[in-house]
Amino acid sequence: MTTQLARGLRIQASAHYVPNRVVKNAELTQLMDTSDEWIQTRTGIRQRHVVIDENTSDLALHVATDLLGQSGLSAHRLDFIIVATMSPDYQTPSVAAQVQGELGATNAFAFDINAACSGFEYALKIANDLINSGSQRGIVIGAEVLSKLVDWHDRTTAVLFGDGAGGVLVEGVESNSRVLATDLATFGASGQKLTAGKMANGNAFGANQQAQPFFQMDGRAIYSFAVRQVPASIELTVAKANLMLADIDKFVLHQANGRIIERVAKGMDIAAIKFPTNVANYGNTSAASVPILFDELVKTGQITRGDTIALAGFGGGLTVGTIIIKY
Repeated sequence: MTTQLARGLRIQASAHYVPNRVVKNAELTQLMDTSDEWIQTRTGIRQRHVVIDENTSDLALHVATDLLGQSGLSAHRLDFIIVATMSPDYQTPSVAAQVQGELGATNAFAFDINAACSGFEYALKIANDLINSGSQRGIVIGAEVLSKLVDWHDRTTAVLFGDGAGGVLVEGVESNSRVLATDLATFGASGQKLTAGKMANGNAFGANQQAQPFFQMDGRAIYSFAVRQVPASIELTVAKANLMLADIDKFVLHQANGRIIERVAKGMDIAAIKFPTNVANYGNTSAASVPILFDELVKTGQITRGDTIALAGFGGGLTVGTIIIKY
């Protein structure tokens, strides 16, 4: 007697891309009053990748092309493309539409979402809902060029961020691999604790709002938010999946700051080895950080088929999101 498998979202392939230009901490001392020791002690970051002449859509297109190449699929077989980003090339067209056009994915609808550093989890939840409502396959990408939102003379923010993109190709199949549970939450009343990209309005009818393109952040408030809400979201999602925390093989968290990840692991009384990090090499890449780390763990064999994985993001909005998957 064979067991009937349920149809669900299966991650068929993963990929990531970062710009070639590497900016080490020591190079930042030429721009601001800081040091390698100061940055590493407070953030765990040693370097970040920064674009020279690429934009967010270029990074996303690299990932999408890689995903199709790994899967042996032609672009016209995609049903949807979702890009999570807070740093698009334009207000319109969306990054996803630009990628769709470059790929020639003529059967795919495409759109961006902005949930900042939780963006990939929000996008993957939407993809799961699309698969469950009949779509067959699509691409979900987190892509950011945060270097255009950074005041490169402000050491409280400039040392934190980097550019990059990561993503997955998902398909609706009958398989043990699927999304087990999700949790998304938004705390809009605290949104001013972390802002970026405020646009000016100089319209002809008296508006005179000032632009503030660069990151403005209450670091203490964001730290407190993260170490309180991320464990709560993970524990809630694990319970929804009828699992125990001990059943999770890896916790793939947004790579904002090494201290936050250490505090979350300690607070949940879970071994740090289950919380892999790469923030030292990339800094905070917002919506791209979880898929970049996920792909690295898959490619190095640290995540294998059958593992149970918690993906968790947190950040601007303020937002938090957790997805438990059976990979």
